Amino acid sequence: MGMWELVVVLIVGLVVLGPERLPVAIRTVSRWINTVKSVANSVKAEVSEELRVHELHSNLKKAEEQGLDNISPGLKQSVEELQRAAESVRHSYSKSPDASKNDKDPSSQN
Repeated sequence: MGMWELVVVLIVGLVVLGPERLPVAIRTVSRWINTVKSVANSVKAEVSEELRVHELHSNLKKAEEQGLDNISPGLKQSVEELQRAAESVRHSYSKSPDASKNDKDPSSQN
């Protein structure tokens, strides 16, 4: 949107809404635009993370098919990253209060 289009929109808005309601309308539209941008950025981040996870899984599958000895450096890096992620999940799970409670509470073991 160019400068002249913006001027025309503001003039039309001023005529239609009047000077009292125009600032409120501009703020409302600005909030909508910011909300839409934040939702779009959130979706974009989620999609890129899912694509990265999918790529890591496919690299791990390739590494398993080739045997973990004769793999390319990129595949080796993906395997190491997945192993670190798995260890961090195990580590955080073992530190959770529920996990330690279940380990200590003999009545929870059937």
